[in-house]
Amino acid sequence: MPRNETLRRAILDAGTTTASLAETVGVDAKTVERWVHKGRVPHPRHRVAAAAVLGEAVDVLWPEAVRRAVKTGADREIVALFPRRADLPRTFFRDMIVGARERLWFGGYTSYFVWLEVPGAAATLGTKASDGTDVRFLLGDPESQVTTQRDRIEATPLTLSTRIELTRAEIAKSGAPIPMRYSDRHIGMSVWIFDDDAVVATHIGAGLGQESVTLHLRRRGPGGAFDRYVEHFESLWESSREQ
Repeated sequence: MPRNETLRRAILDAGTTTASLAETVGVDAKTVERWVHKGRVPHPRHRVAAAAVLGEAVDVLWPEAVRRAVKTGADREIVALFPRRADLPRTFFRDMIVGARERLWFGGYTSYFVWLEVPGAAATLGTKASDGTDVRFLLGDPESQVTTQRDRIEATPLTLSTRIELTRAEIAKSGAPIPMRYSDRHIGMSVWIFDDDAVVATHIGAGLGQESVTLHLRRRGPGGAFDRYVEHFESLWESSREQ
């Protein structure tokens, strides 16, 4: 296959190198060299990660691959599927948080990982909330029997209640009146909404959140899977306990 000149130029314009891009995306440097010089097409999740690093759209860097993968059915809103949430690109949540302008809805039972994976998340969320972005946190109910039972299943020293309290403490650091509510109805499935992107993580057995099967969705029109998950979040929010 011919050399991917568009990818080569994007790497140069981003002020990075093939080796640096490889390290960030999580592949061997020779693999990225083959993407550039031999026109090899990366795995879908590596395409998404590389495009995010380079600040380009996936369909600009690999148009032919995207054309071959065009979906016309109900699954057209699925951007990527990951066996584990931990398989998402390292900068994924940071990029989603920074890029969102209208809404940032956190529907994880603890969303504790946000503070570990996103540098300065509290300050960023505080600024966005102050600027009018709809920022919300739907947390697990630390007083619920559902939470107690799940703690027995996970059997980890850092309990759900502790992680919830740590999230509350981080939100307090934001300096903005970010609303928080409690519910125990999303113990098995987390939903995060960033404008027209959504992340849905389904918990598997006794596994922790990072081991959940994870979908990245993007809204393509009314009535699709994205809208259904938005409705799900809104329903939980309305029935939740206010803080």
